[in-house]
Amino acid sequence: MELLKLNQKSAFTPTTIPLPSSKSESNRVLIIDALTEGQNTIENLAEARDTQTMIRLLQTNPPVYDVLDAGTTMRFLTAYAAVTNQNKVMTGTARMCQRPIGILVDALREIGAEIHYMNVEGYPPLAVHGLSEQTKSAVKIRGDVSSQYISAMLMIAPILPKGLEIELEGKVGSRTYIEMTLELMAKFGINYTWEKNTIKVENQAYQPTQFMVESDWSGASYWFSLLACSDSGQLFLKGLKENSLQGDSKVVEIMSKLGVKSSFQKDGVLLEKIPVEGLEEFDFTDCPDLAQTVAVTCAIIGQNAKFTGLESLRIKETDRIYALQQELAKFNAELKEIEPEVFQVIPSVTMPHEVKIHTYDDHRMAMAFMPLLTKTQVLIEDPDVVNKSYPSFWKHCQLAGIDLSNHES
Repeated sequence: MELLKLNQKSAFTPTTIPLPSSKSESNRVLIIDALTEGQNTIENLAEARDTQTMIRLLQTNPPVYDVLDAGTTMRFLTAYAAVTNQNKVMTGTARMCQRPIGILVDALREIGAEIHYMNVEGYPPLAVHGLSEQTKSAVKIRGDVSSQYISAMLMIAPILPKGLEIELEGKVGSRTYIEMTLELMAKFGINYTWEKNTIKVENQAYQPTQFMVESDWSGASYWFSLLACSDSGQLFLKGLKENSLQGDSKVVEIMSKLGVKSSFQKDGVLLEKIPVEGLEEFDFTDCPDLAQTVAVTCAIIGQNAKFTGLESLRIKETDRIYALQQELAKFNAELKEIEPEVFQVIPSVTMPHEVKIHTYDDHRMAMAFMPLLTKTQVLIEDPDVVNKSYPSFWKHCQLAGIDLSNHES
């Protein structure tokens, strides 16, 4: 197995990191673009594998949409294939076919789509046979599972002859991702209302627009973490906006308590070290992709923080809660479930001279544990897993002066 060795380093000279583009914005804009009659100009699309997969499938339009391991692509293209009345087989990797899609399929069937499961009920692969007639204009969708089901339905809503009203049931998780979807739709001319738990979109046309995708806040979070864990340093992250549509911009608030000050400038944000104020608890409901980064940071710098809102982590690329627990234990830290769905980080007090991180086919596991190199030598298994969202990650680590080398296991 390929291993990447990261040599220990705890002081960083001022460095500029040219962050990748937002995968979340890119994936939404690609669907909106495909549903727009007329020509959009879209700049700065993400180089992430998920986004490149979506671009390829939309351009080549094969009879089988094989999304590989891209959950967003699976969900968005299933709704897209239905609303554009196409016959498609939707499939992906073995892990992709273990990630649930029943909530979305139920909602699509309810409005008139014909979709069949080809193997296990509730999971890909699927056969989509279009949506010849809209049978209903209102659906109820659980708000606490994956916001991507809701976003997928929202983006096709303007194209539906009767529009769509979505009632979100229960606690709404990842709310900022739903807001991002609606805000992006608005930038392409769509009007909507969101009152209490009901979002309403009338039948209307997407308007041709010029749009530039923002840099990726999820990708930025690892650099915040690196600085929080280091002894000294300064980093400039390019292409981030203060008023971002991305929920992961919450990292600014979280890291301000963990010793990182953010100053927004014209073309990005400057990160500097400040004394640690301390993070007692945080609810990750609206930014679940930050949980791994913050858990590792707290474990390294000695913060007994309590976390809630981690429910969706179990159905990501891997069961991220289990994966975190296994890997934190390797440097004597813990993520303990102290009551149902409440987790506490028990920080490390003794650090081994080397830690080997297993990545579970999960890009965020590889990146979230990178800052451990501030305390010890780190070996990352299967380092190419980062290509899913941030292909230039290791190259950017070298920009920051981190010494990397391939290591045979």
